[in-house]
Amino acid sequence: MSTTAPNASSAPRGHDPLATLGSLPGVPDAVDSVRKAVDAVYGHRVMRRRSNEVTSEAALRAARGSAALSGADWALEEVRRRSDFGTAADALTVGAALRLTAEAGQLLSIWRQSPVRVLARLHLVAAGGARAGAGDGGVAGEAVGRPRQAGEPVVETPGPGSPKPLIEAPLPAADEVAGRLDGLSELVIAGSSAPALVTAAVVHGELLALRPFGSYNGLVARAAERIVLIGSGLDPKSICPSEVGHAELGRAAYVAAFDGYLSGTPDGMAAWITHCGRAVELGVRESTAVCEALQRGAA
Repeated sequence: MSTTAPNASSAPRGHDPLATLGSLPGVPDAVDSVRKAVDAVYGHRVMRRRSNEVTSEAALRAARGSAALSGADWALEEVRRRSDFGTAADALTVGAALRLTAEAGQLLSIWRQSPVRVLARLHLVAAGGARAGAGDGGVAGEAVGRPRQAGEPVVETPGPGSPKPLIEAPLPAADEVAGRLDGLSELVIAGSSAPALVTAAVVHGELLALRPFGSYNGLVARAAERIVLIGSGLDPKSICPSEVGHAELGRAAYVAAFDGYLSGTPDGMAAWITHCGRAVELGVRESTAVCEALQRGAA
């Protein structure tokens, strides 16, 4: 990982590097703010009887937000009504994002035992609709559902009309990817006293840095962040879509905050974690609006 990001393989026994990140300046305040926001939406009266509807709507909006960050900025109602996602890059991206939000909640029990297995499954789900287009810049079937190997390219958004990649940092070599994925996996399996926001932000940032798959790394990274937030107990009903907040904050702010993660400095890491916290809060705001609409009978 980056210079001061946690590295399980080199950490002393009993050391909790994620907890260290949780004490960086500004991070405890971000954690407290996120917790208060999440508690407030979970306390909404609509959640007592209609939480499944809020969860479904949050998943739809999360998929729309994640796809927008990857260059497929469709209107929410377009995402809601479409069932055919064609072969163009933007349509494939939206379809992949929808499949990932549906799949994430099914992988919680596996995540704590085998994060790399879950990540491979997420990529398989995301790339499922792109394999038919492998001859047109898509992903070859044998490269789907596993970390990339030496010499294999990354085509972040396969299909005709593929946009410029959002993350343009140097691409780590395949052997570095394998080692850092193992380190990330060890951190997750070992557990941490760090708040869920910290763990989720590190998982998200590390996957963006590694881009371990041949495609859809941004979508997979944001889905993994979702899994951590749900599985930690912070957002057990999956109603706080951080993807909505990341999209609302904008692509430029996302890249700038991620640059902080890549820097590995305390200030940079804190900036990334607090950015992720703000994204969760904006996701909470979105679901609070859904609750209010359901209460009024408008949704």
